[in-house]
Amino acid sequence: MILYVDAHYLSPYALSAFVALREKGLSFELRLLDLQKSEQSSPVYAGISNTQRVPAIVDDDFSLSESSAISEYIDECYIGPRLYPRDLLARAQARALQAWLRSDLLPIREERSTEVLFLDSSPMPLSARAQAAANKLFHAAAQLLQPGQQHLFDHWCIADTDLALMINRLVLAGDPVPEHLADYATSQWQRPSVQDWLQLPRTIG
Repeated sequence: MILYVDAHYLSPYALSAFVALREKGLSFELRLLDLQKSEQSSPVYAGISNTQRVPAIVDDDFSLSESSAISEYIDECYIGPRLYPRDLLARAQARALQAWLRSDLLPIREERSTEVLFLDSSPMPLSARAQAAANKLFHAAAQLLQPGQQHLFDHWCIADTDLALMINRLVLAGDPVPEHLADYATSQWQRPSVQDWLQLPRTIG
């Protein structure tokens, strides 16, 4: 299997796919695309990812892009630790959370970019618009996580990584975050599969 990611390892969605493959115990080759040079728009890659985005996987003669779709595909195709809850309702909640994190909260993503997560940058204080998005994130997360709760559901799932990543955009920037949510995100960040990604060499420019 081949996993295509950005050359500087800054994509949060590439992280999600990488963690999913690691947690599933699958062997794969990393291939890098320099997004600054528009390598994702090359004819060869456009034939692999019809969205011309990272991440994407190639599994024999099958290719697939979009990180949540990749997680669902490998969870259903391969044996190994589950990436999604066994319970139908919990699984639906996990997928809904992933979809929301990818489609909302744009002010957080704009003002707390992945450079905060992966390059220790020091951003400006949150704007009122971004703080409103942060409050929305805290409210949603608090509905799913009680103080001391280690995972969203009975066991770890890939939505834990995605939620922790969004919360850590704020934690690692030094923004005020409810203590139990900060503790949850910090704990999730120590997961070996996440640490494997964090240890990859990355630069910008």
